[in-house]
Amino acid sequence: MTLLQEDPTGLSSPIGTVVVIAALVAAIVVGLRAYWHNRKR
Repeated sequence: MTLLQEDPTGLSSPIGTVVVIAALVAAIVVGLRAYWHNRKR
């Protein structure tokens, strides 16, 4: 498990986790908005 301890991206830090979660939420929101927009037609 040396790779998890030497994380060069910093994604295992709390800030990195928040950024990843925010990106996933943003992607879901954008996808839902696109789906909702195309559904109304």
